[in-house]
Amino acid sequence: MKKLFVVVLAIVALAVPAFANGAVESEPNVIKVGATPDPHAAMLSQVVDQLAEEGYTLEIIEFTDYVTPNEALASGELDANFYQHLPYMESANAERGYNLVSAGGIHIEPLAVYSEKYDSLDAIPDGATFGIPNDPTNEGRALLLLESAGLIKLADDAGLEAVPADIAENPHNFKFTEIEAASLPRILPDVDAAIINGNYAIPAGLIATRDGLLVEGAESPYVNVIAVRSGSENEPKIQALVSALKGDTVKAYVADRYPNGEVILVD
Repeated sequence: MKKLFVVVLAIVALAVPAFANGAVESEPNVIKVGATPDPHAAMLSQVVDQLAEEGYTLEIIEFTDYVTPNEALASGELDANFYQHLPYMESANAERGYNLVSAGGIHIEPLAVYSEKYDSLDAIPDGATFGIPNDPTNEGRALLLLESAGLIKLADDAGLEAVPADIAENPHNFKFTEIEAASLPRILPDVDAAIINGNYAIPAGLIATRDGLLVEGAESPYVNVIAVRSGSENEPKIQALVSALKGDTVKAYVADRYPNGEVILVD
């Protein structure tokens, strides 16, 4: 098979010159997808050849933050992005006026509590400091995880976007430091524990089922989706992308690359 090359551009927050000149017209046989590196861009790279055989060129544009991929998609610079779960996308729509929809759910990356100082939840002392994501949906997700273990209790009306101010009961007097999600693995030595998203835990060498002191269950509603602008979810190239990511090639890759449940594919 002819060797194919994937266009990969590294883009960081506040540094997006590739998008400075406004939207470009989408090409029917080119699929431009923004993604965070692992596992999203890695999973996408597995279907480049398959999509090429179907007549599509897949271009993977890597981002290292949670904000600019939606900006790029909403402005028309991308055909899709693959990095976020459904509640985060819905929050971004409400906050920024986007009109993004899911073209298909692909997988769950279990959120987990990690610590370099303690080897169990029970060992974490009263008054300990937790690092948690500072974006609305993942912050709420982290607090809901702690609530599921009975460590805190949130107000009845807190919802998916709970913040520390919504904690109604905190019997262990835990403290919470709100940090950009991407930075949580780096600050892990500086806190007693941190609640880290899978797509940032995995590159840092953290495995939820091995290293996590508390791990989100498979029933999680936080399914990572292929996000697109409303109205394009049924375009043939988008449907081809979703179908490829749900196919046997990705299933085999995930089973081999993430054998410990770091990535859980959904039907």
